[in-house]
Amino acid sequence: MSSETAVNEATGAAVPAGAATGGSQPVGAARRRGPFREGERVQLTDERGRMNTITLESGGAFHTHRGFLNHDDIIGKVDGSVVVNNVGQQYQTLRPLLSDFVLSMPRGAAVVYPKDAGQIVTMADIFPGARVVEAGVGSGALSISLLRAVGDNGYLHSFERREEFADIARGNVETIFGGPHPAWQVSLGDFQEEVVRSEAPGSVDRVVLDMLAPWECLDAVATVLAPGGVWINYVATVTQLSRTAEAIRADGRFTEPDAWESLVRGWHLEGLAVRPDHRMVAHTGFLLVTRRLADGVTGISVKRRPSKTDFNEEDVNAWTPGAVGERQVSDKKLRRAARDAIAGTNVKDDPEVTN
Repeated sequence: MSSETAVNEATGAAVPAGAATGGSQPVGAARRRGPFREGERVQLTDERGRMNTITLESGGAFHTHRGFLNHDDIIGKVDGSVVVNNVGQQYQTLRPLLSDFVLSMPRGAAVVYPKDAGQIVTMADIFPGARVVEAGVGSGALSISLLRAVGDNGYLHSFERREEFADIARGNVETIFGGPHPAWQVSLGDFQEEVVRSEAPGSVDRVVLDMLAPWECLDAVATVLAPGGVWINYVATVTQLSRTAEAIRADGRFTEPDAWESLVRGWHLEGLAVRPDHRMVAHTGFLLVTRRLADGVTGISVKRRPSKTDFNEEDVNAWTPGAVGERQVSDKKLRRAARDAIAGTNVKDDPEVTN
């Protein structure tokens, strides 16, 4: 029985977890509440601030050069407890946040960082129940954020060209939600070809693209996106950003595109030593957003001084994966990451909600 279900004591029938308290729980919510259970991931922080993430196993142990900590000493404890290992070393125990999980999960491709995923969810106005399509699934980091935003009754259709990446994404999504998400569908193939076959014209609320050449998908996006719908692109380089923006302007079926990037700088807080951290998360990618106009309407062009917007063959060659610094991932590494992601889904049922 799934950890997201309970048993009705009167009838013996399986019911959604949380139904006994007056409402159904969203998928994965039960895994964020209650005491620690076997199979869960737990974040351990020692007295020096060093952090490790472990998966709890009955009879297991976490070993360091300063002793060992039995997993059984954590299982059954309340989230936020402090436990002590065999030599008196203290550890703070917490469930990893989504941002922690994304940065430590198995991956085959670079992930969309939490700072960008948060911007995408907000600036693209991803709402509960929305119909969303995305391309460039990668390791599933952005898919997890989108699924949380659309909810169980929403719809997310993800397109990925490489089966290995799709397998890694499925494993990571099922690990964090405790199983397949009811709103998620993954398809293999090129986005611009597959999306028009699977989605009716004007039926999609939001389009999210994380790919090398999003301008190639312009017609497909215009076909499936509803009037007023949002199209947001995540690109790594200035040249990609420029070409996508110019293609959108030239097409005429979209509003004037907006672009930005976010930089995150932490602060050091210790007594009177309050200052910016020496290191920061700077450029990870650009975000470019536009909206679909009604059919038959031509967008209003923003008046600006003339500038060179033509592209030659040399410019096009600059957008190859190698030229923009995209690291090629070996098939062996992809297979290993897929195995690690799938292994993370082997979480035992919650003993509190199963009989």
